[in-house]
Amino acid sequence: MAGTVAAGKAGGEADLRVGLVGYGVAGAFFHAPLIAATPGLRLSSVVTRSPERAAEVGEKYGARAVGDAEELWESSDLVVVASPNRTHVPLTEAALRAGLPVVVDKPLAATAREARGLIELAGERGLMLTVFQNRRWDGDFLTIRRLLSSGELGAVNRLESRFERWRPTPKGGWREAGGADEVGGLLYDLGSHLVDQALLLLGPVTHVYAEADVRRPGVASDDDVFVALTHVSGARSHLWASALAPRLGPRFRVLGSRAGYLKNGLDVQEERLRAGLTPDSPGFGEEPQERWGTLGVDEADHPVRTEPGAYLDFYRGVVASLREGAPPPVDPEETVEALTVLEAARRSAAEGRVVAL
Repeated sequence: MAGTVAAGKAGGEADLRVGLVGYGVAGAFFHAPLIAATPGLRLSSVVTRSPERAAEVGEKYGARAVGDAEELWESSDLVVVASPNRTHVPLTEAALRAGLPVVVDKPLAATAREARGLIELAGERGLMLTVFQNRRWDGDFLTIRRLLSSGELGAVNRLESRFERWRPTPKGGWREAGGADEVGGLLYDLGSHLVDQALLLLGPVTHVYAEADVRRPGVASDDDVFVALTHVSGARSHLWASALAPRLGPRFRVLGSRAGYLKNGLDVQEERLRAGLTPDSPGFGEEPQERWGTLGVDEADHPVRTEPGAYLDFYRGVVASLREGAPPPVDPEETVEALTVLEAARRSAAEGRVVAL
């Protein structure tokens, strides 16, 4: 599926020209700085109708602002879709039909069926399609993978994972104000990360139970979510996403047959990107020692160094896929599995029952 970008189109080994659709939170704080810091990529065009944002992309990245995605097709070697969720499928399809490889912010689609259609189209065209599941490169998640690989945790019986915030006053915008048609709400937003990580750590799922509530006035989509997964292995994942948590739980609690791992606080990369640090700066993904998690049994625990976070590895993987034919950094087939779980979670919450897969 990956294919390679023809050398002539990008002018020999010149940087691949990247067209970015959307310059909101995802585009401005994640994609644009990561693209700019990745050897082999150049942010050339950004779709935005905001004069302020247009000025910013020109000043910061030397990119031109355009009003519509169609203006990217003839001037890009790669398209990145970071627009509202409801636009992911039509924009990705249009870019693929224009003969361009695509990076899509999560979620790839609202349904597994739609995602499958995009994957088939990319395969037919011989084009790379990948999904920006950047939390696979969070330092805490990489640490858990290391602890599993080393056997220090033993066999995992239970994974607890949270993305919780205290945001009693809504911020507004389509994620909160839009209904199902907008593919908004925390289940598909932060839940896309939670489910993706659980599947990578513990494997396929047999049963899904979920609770999805709207707690705050003026909000139309779920802002308080709990999902319980039963994995084929017998392990269980308990996943929380909430905008209304006055007391935050641990980011991770992993209970294994030999030891448990407890980690508080979020990965440092997002806060540093929002603060304007460039992702290729020294120590960008390094977490200070006072934020490390602990490993052990009851009181016999000890701090464990957090692996450096590595969001840049995603876009480095994109370059390797396009230049060398390497597999994409996130296999879109894996997102179909995650979307199947999310659809089951939505059905479970609506019907108040456990859904078997």
